Amino acid sequence: MQEDRLLSAEQLLLTTLLLKVAVTATLATMLVRFGQFRRILLTEKRAWRERLTFAFAFGIPASIAVAARLLLNYDAADLSLAGSFLAGLIAGPYAGAIVGCLVGLPALTAGEWIAIIFAIGCGFAGGGLRELSPKEAIWHVTPFLVTAEHRHSWKLFSRIHVDWQTTLLAAPIALELLRQLLGSRFGEARLFYLGAPNAWLLILIVLTTVMSVAVPIKIWNTARIEHRLQEQEKLLMAARLEALASQINPHFLFNTLTSISSSIRSHPETARMLIGKLSGLLRRLLRSQDHFVTLRDELASIDEYLDIETVRFGPTLGVEKRIAPETLDQMVPSMLLQPLVENCIKHGLSRKVGGGTITISSQRAKGHTVIEVTDDGLGMVTDGAPSDGTGGIGLRNVDERLRVIYGTNYHLRLSSVPGEGTCARVEIPELVDVGSASA
Repeated sequence: MQEDRLLSAEQLLLTTLLLKVAVTATLATMLVRFGQFRRILLTEKRAWRERLTFAFAFGIPASIAVAARLLLNYDAADLSLAGSFLAGLIAGPYAGAIVGCLVGLPALTAGEWIAIIFAIGCGFAGGGLRELSPKEAIWHVTPFLVTAEHRHSWKLFSRIHVDWQTTLLAAPIALELLRQLLGSRFGEARLFYLGAPNAWLLILIVLTTVMSVAVPIKIWNTARIEHRLQEQEKLLMAARLEALASQINPHFLFNTLTSISSSIRSHPETARMLIGKLSGLLRRLLRSQDHFVTLRDELASIDEYLDIETVRFGPTLGVEKRIAPETLDQMVPSMLLQPLVENCIKHGLSRKVGGGTITISSQRAKGHTVIEVTDDGLGMVTDGAPSDGTGGIGLRNVDERLRVIYGTNYHLRLSSVPGEGTCARVEIPELVDVGSASA
């Protein structure tokens, strides 16, 4: 009964081949999780330090796997051929030779002296193909290409130029056949190889070697594509934020210039003062290209803006601040408060006889900084959000910037009671003492 439960030689070989592909995929997945290793994959022009880092990061686990084969008889762990060739293909001939040396040393200690020579040769073979082939063609090698190899073989012979997909897959096939030949000539004691009792199993062994090269390339290329998509998404968000910010500044500028133009004939001294204060405010805005500032700096900008508006409205415009000290270092989008204050003046206080008061307050609540800009004016029609056009382009852009930066759950909330006033409320996740940041 015990002998019936044991695997036959063919079944054991098939199991070893399946485990070999699994070990290769596991090692490739583990390595790509490390940030430094992943960054090396993102560029084709690598410094010597990066190539050495790649060689040792890949070669040391592969050499440990060869030691596991020697000590534990775990044949599936031996990746000497695929590992050396793959390192050369990705990082160049010298990196491939280093990996070949690392995986060959444990075998050399066990008397397999041909193994280290063969592994180093595989590394140089992969590196040589890297130097000859287009770099992007390497990343197009996938395990699924094997199923379409007949079409790529036809391209190889039907056209004058080389089909690098076929060439890159043919190399590990030729190396595996060479290992089979050397192993059968000098014996397994000098070079480890998985012997095939028949032609079908030999085909599976060769196919496993190809998969051991193609699967890591597929995994690493997927990581490269994901990184590029993330970078493109960041650039798109930055461009979108730039567009929104550039819409807010002209909007504020045009409204202020309209206020100045109305004072030129009747109050030229007042107009001159307004131009001076506007010049100071614009100079402050142009000095900084940051998309984020501290709440302290944002309030300083609001003071300059309110100086302009106070000249227009006179003593009828009152301003109160109820700022919690612990919120002053909170990072906020630049030009966040100015459209809110402008909305209070334009829609709440400008039509009110006798003027009114604007109150700016901030506080901490549940990991967020809550900022409110309130007026006691005539109020405005709103359903809680400015997305329907309420409040004009300034409020809509503030709302959109909050959604772009922090997500759809963060937006501008408006509440208004006719005859009593309007409150604009913003909640921002806590982020303090990080310096200026760019979107």
